[in-house]
Amino acid sequence: MPSNKRYLILTAALILSLALGIIYAWSIFKEAIETSIKLKSEGGFDWDISALNDPYSVSVLVFSLTMIFAGKIQDKLGPRITIYIGGILISSGLFVMAYTTSYFLWIISFGVLAGSGIGFCYSAITPVVIKWFSPEKTGLVTGVVVAGFGLSSVYLAPLFTFLFDNYGFQNAFVYYAVGFSIILFIAAYFLKNPENYLQTKENILSSGENNYNLKDILKTFEFYRLWIVYFIGAGAGLMVISFITEMVKKGLGKQAFWGVIIIAIGNAAGRILSGILSDKIGRIKTLIIFLFFQTILMFISAFIINLDNISIIITLLIATFIGFNYGSNLTIFPTIVKDNWGMKNFGANYGILFTAWGIGGFVLSRISQMLKAQTNSLHWSFLLAGFLLIAALAIASAGSKRTQKNRNTYSK
Repeated sequence: MPSNKRYLILTAALILSLALGIIYAWSIFKEAIETSIKLKSEGGFDWDISALNDPYSVSVLVFSLTMIFAGKIQDKLGPRITIYIGGILISSGLFVMAYTTSYFLWIISFGVLAGSGIGFCYSAITPVVIKWFSPEKTGLVTGVVVAGFGLSSVYLAPLFTFLFDNYGFQNAFVYYAVGFSIILFIAAYFLKNPENYLQTKENILSSGENNYNLKDILKTFEFYRLWIVYFIGAGAGLMVISFITEMVKKGLGKQAFWGVIIIAIGNAAGRILSGILSDKIGRIKTLIIFLFFQTILMFISAFIINLDNISIIITLLIATFIGFNYGSNLTIFPTIVKDNWGMKNFGANYGILFTAWGIGGFVLSRISQMLKAQTNSLHWSFLLAGFLLIAALAIASAGSKRTQKNRNTYSK
């Protein structure tokens, strides 16, 4: 495969990944909506404050659930058409958001339309890149692509702040929708599966015996083991990282933007470095290492994060490393799916496993919110996350030999 073409594919996928991070801009939207509610201005937002996060929560759930259906379309029709469908859904959602303050319509626009659109696009960008590179680089290229998603908050927060301040809340979404659509449709044009992928020498073994379909993997105990570990690994990070990030932003005051940048870089670095490491020592071994350090970090945080005299630097470091470890999940699990179950039905197979991310984030974040509301502390959230991660470590370790065996088969 021509080297220059595969790197063009990787670059286009990375650009798309950066564009898809609109879901991470919710904190900016929420702040503007909350301000409007408090001002009680005519024609402004009139929501229940307790429902402020509902569009985001729905978007996360819809995103993860859409991955199943979108993955099947990606497997049949390829990445370009799948991304175009996603782009139309996201842009439609943004246009609706621009012209309404209705709670219900924001659930539909940001939650359903944008959430499903992200699911369509996200389901297509990873598999096409994996197909252009050798199996020995699967972790690396997957990490690079998904790192863009994690880094998107670096530019989206200041971009929307600028748009809101200079063009108003409604116009901001129109301008962003137009720019987003142009970038997405141009970048997606370059995404194309390599010809005769399954017949290439380096993938012939994979196509011969490891192309499981959705029904096949749902009959295996391994799928459910991986789903539980993904549920905990992603959910444990998501249940505390939003709270601790807010602490960093408040502690840094006017310099909060730099804290957001550092945390985002840590998140992206975890995705890339875990991919590189998994290519060298194996997926499950890498997963166990990151889960172990995340567990230690949770227990340490449980006893120091609420101290009155805790340094903002320490809080920032904790938030960065939690994000670093959390980010590894988004790289390791798709590569496990590829190694164990092949590329032919990768979109659908990873889509069903990815529901663990959405459900884990939704359920454990809600539990964390309740614990914080009842105790006014993050202590119990960190403890719960730590104990759940111990369980995930035990489950992941129990399945390490079989998964590693599958990976070695591809490396022969």
